[in-house]
Order: sequence, then structure tokens, then C-alpha cells
Amino acid sequence: MYRTHTCGELRLAQAGQEVTLAGWIQIVRKFGSITFADLRDRYGITQLLFGEDLNAQLDQQPLGREFVVQAKGIVLERTNKNPNLATGDIEIKVTAFTILNKSVTPPFTIQDETDGGDDLRMKFRYLDLRRNAVKKNLELRYAVNRAARNYLHENQFMDLETPFLIKSTPEGARDFVVPSRMNPGQFYALPQSPQTFKQLLMVSGYDRYYQITKCFRDEDLRADRQPEFTQIDCEMSFVEQEDILSMFEGMIKHIFKAVKGIDYTEAVPRMTWEDAMWQYGNDKPDIRFGMSLLNIKSAFLKNGEYPAKGQLLAGTDFKVFNDAETVVAIAVPGCADHTRKQTDELTEWVKRPQIGMQGLVYIKVNTDGTYKSSVDKFFSEAQLKAIADAAGAKAGDLVLILAGAEERTRKAISELRLEMGERLGFRRKDEFKLLWVLDFPLFEYSEEDNRWVARHHPFTAPKPSHIDTMIGNDPVIGNAAEYLKHPYAQIKANAYDMVLNGNEIGGGSIRIFQRDLQEKMFAALGMSKEEANHKFGFLLGAFEYGAPPHGGIAFGMDRLCAILGGSESIRDFIAFPKNNSGRDVMLDAPSAIDQKQFDELQIKLDLKQ
Repeated sequence: MYRTHTCGELRLAQAGQEVTLAGWIQIVRKFGSITFADLRDRYGITQLLFGEDLNAQLDQQPLGREFVVQAKGIVLERTNKNPNLATGDIEIKVTAFTILNKSVTPPFTIQDETDGGDDLRMKFRYLDLRRNAVKKNLELRYAVNRAARNYLHENQFMDLETPFLIKSTPEGARDFVVPSRMNPGQFYALPQSPQTFKQLLMVSGYDRYYQITKCFRDEDLRADRQPEFTQIDCEMSFVEQEDILSMFEGMIKHIFKAVKGIDYTEAVPRMTWEDAMWQYGNDKPDIRFGMSLLNIKSAFLKNGEYPAKGQLLAGTDFKVFNDAETVVAIAVPGCADHTRKQTDELTEWVKRPQIGMQGLVYIKVNTDGTYKSSVDKFFSEAQLKAIADAAGAKAGDLVLILAGAEERTRKAISELRLEMGERLGFRRKDEFKLLWVLDFPLFEYSEEDNRWVARHHPFTAPKPSHIDTMIGNDPVIGNAAEYLKHPYAQIKANAYDMVLNGNEIGGGSIRIFQRDLQEKMFAALGMSKEEANHKFGFLLGAFEYGAPPHGGIAFGMDRLCAILGGSESIRDFIAFPKNNSGRDVMLDAPSAIDQKQFDELQIKLDLKQ
């Protein structure tokens, strides 16, 4: 037996017992004829005490960092207790030890505060995983996984696996493709999601399905993206939108309770997509704080009409505002005392390439009732007051205003709002706010492709009241202006996203389940009947055999774990992640394959220079 106990479980209650531990040496400290060593395993750290009787053996077999050691001894009460360790009240007086395996000097210190950079730690990820900070992240991930499975099991969901080698049907991100040796010249694709399979399971009568599964997308990476990621993927039959929202609001609250000890009893608020874009500038607003947007002059369509806010600019000749497609403001609480240096820094912040604005206008709402602005000569104090009041500014607040092209300006003011929320401490990592965003547009217009595209995916059903609009109209090919006038522009999807602290953690929809409506959807996206049958004939055929009404949702497991763990990056919660170039630097993958494999696949590699 290598061990009788782990390095995290012994307490004073076991004092006097003979035990055997095994693990890795964290650190060795020698004090004259006495040596102390911290022994670490997955469960914790226990201090080992080597007395004078073991000096000779230690001289012959010195201990080093990350040596794998088995130690036998007696549990003693420590004279210098360590309150930072769960085992800090005891130590093991070693009577015998064996070095099971030696270690070369690690490339970085395996402690919470390490000297290893990201690239080095990713290259030696198996060492990085020994660090307690990383271990806690994976323990949290396992707790989320376990809580989700328990909740879904209790609600009669079946865990059913779906294939990884499927047919390529590019509609969203790029597919990863896999050549078939037995079918030369043909390729599988790795699934971007199990979407069509879970719908087929509904047709098959398995009315509550889930799986926690890998998905694959060949897209550019950032902190919250990986080429392979994990979804909590779910589908239900004979449901309407309200059934889905209720079921999975319950699941997330269950995870909060099981993983974080948070009893999230309040109802999750709901917001339409239009209101989210109008009030916050994006479709995943962080509602932990206010600072909602004021669209002083906007081309953004709301309820099918352009808003009339331009009267706030009536009688002004400030061309930056008058010539802009949109002018948008936020009121930042308590920042009217910003110095010129601070407002200049904010101006430079919005000019960064990532934000892309030309400049920034501010209005200070002073506590003495006066107004000071960077554009005083163009606006009267009454006009400044009117804008500040409309933005919801109070005495002591700072109004920040951006002007320019509609989409860019809306994105920029949204980023500025989040930045100010971060600076003011409104985006605390220990506070969690959920939100449902509903009623997305079913379609959006792609200028690049000169056609309609599905905002979510082509299997999303329209809102029930909008089905006749879709059935009764043909799509139009034209420019964006024609798109806005078309009835399709007003069709809302029976879709929903769950947002947590300004991050989309889950999204889904009620699905199309009738062949004629699905064919209409494909046609709206520019697919011919032949193309639709080639790509999705299996699904269209299945709909002819009694497909039930169904809908579902998928949660981003990695992102959910990152938010619950207070991290910006999902990589911290994946055991073996890729870097920002999509490489596994530990395995050195992707890598070249040898000519024999190319020959077996009947593939000739022609890299264009």
C-alpha cells in the first residue's frame, strides 16, 4: 500500500497514529540536524519532520523539489501551527521514507505565485496542473459538471452521445474537416454543435436529452474562445419558450447553489433584444450597474421606427454631432471632478484601434448647479442641461458622448460603459447577475454576401405570430436599405440567450419542426431546393415522420466556469487548452504528417507560397 491517507485529511484527531503518505515534495527546509519537507498531493499539503536518525539516509538520498516520495511516520501536534493549511495543526514524524521517483529541476516554481509565463506553463502543462490555483479551477469545473448532471437527471433528461464525425454543412464558423481513408476525396467535419442530432432525437421520441460534449469551430481565438470547447447541450419536446426558460433558469440557480453556495432566489429579469441594444449597445448587457445609453440622435431601428431624439440638438451648429449618423451618451456617476488629464486619457482610450472613435465629448454636471463641457462654445448651458438630464445625470456626474457611424459608435459606447464600470468597481467578480435576452431578429442582412443570414442558426423558429409573415413573403436580394424595408426585417426569432455579468453563457430557441417552414427558411437564406436537400435532406425527411414541437438551449461550460471562478480566460478552466494561435505547445500540435499518411488518404499537399 503506497498510502493510508492523503496529504489533506490528517488532523489532531489522528495524533499518535502511524500513517503512510505519498506525494510530491513541494519544498525542503533544513535546520541543523532536523529537516522539514512539505509533501503535496491533489488533496493538500502535510509537513514532514525528518529527525537526526534519518540524516545519514538524507545525505545519501537527498530530497528535491517535485520528487515523488512515500513517507511512513507518526502524526504529531505541531509546535508552530500553520493556520493557512487545513493540516496546519499536525506534522508527520517520519520513521522511514522511499524516493519513488526523482525529478529534474522544474522550469518554473510549482506554487500559486509562480515565475512561469503563459507560454512556459502551457508547454509544461502537466506541471502547471500540479499548482493549487489551477487545481481549484478544475475542481470548480468538475463541480459545475456534477451539479448540471444531477439537476438534469432529476428532471428526467437522458445523457445521449452524438457522433463527432459528421457531414460538413458550413453555415456559421468554419468547420474542422477530417479526410476519410475509406472514402477517398471525401471528408467528415467535426461538429460545431450537436444541433441536428438533438433535433433528430426529438423526432425519435427521446423528449428530454442532454450531453456535456465537445464542439469544434475553426475561428480566430481570444480569451473566451478555443477551437474545441464544451457545451451543456439540451433539448426538450412538447415545450414552448416559457418551459425552456423555467427549466434552465432552475438549472443555473442549482449550479450557483451547489458550486458557490449562492441561493439565487430572485427571478431572472427579461429584456428584449431591441431594448438591450437600445439601452446598453449590445445584446449581452452587464446589469450589475446602470449607466444606460441615451441615443441623442440615432439611426438605430426601434419597434420598426427611427427614434426622434434629435430635438436635443436643435439649433446647434456642432458639425461633429449634426453630421454623425448617431450620437450616444452615458452618465458616469460621481466623476464630474475628473481633471483635464483624466478626460484626455479617456479621449485617447476611445481612439484606440480596438474602439475606433475620433474623439470624445464630455459634460460635467457640477455640484454647484453649473455645467462645464468640452464643447461649451457650441452649446448653451440650457442645452447642456437638457442633454445631461436626458442621460439621467445627477449633480457630480460626468456625461460622456460619442458620435459617428451607427454600428461602430454603439459598440464603442458599450465598451466605454463597461470600462467605466470596471474603473469604478461596479463589476465585482463576487457578484452575479443573470438576465434573459429575448426576441432576437430571425434574420440579419450580410452586406458581404448580399443576402439574408440567420442571426442564430437556420433551425430557429419565428415567433408564432410572425410565421405567416415568413410564409407569405419571399426574401429580397438587395442592399441594406432594401433589407430594412422588407417584412423579413421585422420577423422576431423564438430565441433566447442567458447572460451572466455581461457574458452570454447560454443560447437557444424553439425549433422549426415542419418541413414546409424549414424549406422556407432555407430558401430565405439563399439555398436552392437541391442545396437544401444535399445539406439537410436527412432532417427534412425526418420532419415528415411526425416531428414533435421542440426546443432547447446550449450553455458554454468553459465560459460559465470562468465567470464563476472570477477569471477573464476560459483557458484557466480547461485541463489542456490551446494557445491564442490554436496550438497545443505541449504536444506541438498541429504538426505535419508523413508522406505515407498522405498516400493512404490519396491527398496531395500543395502549399501556396
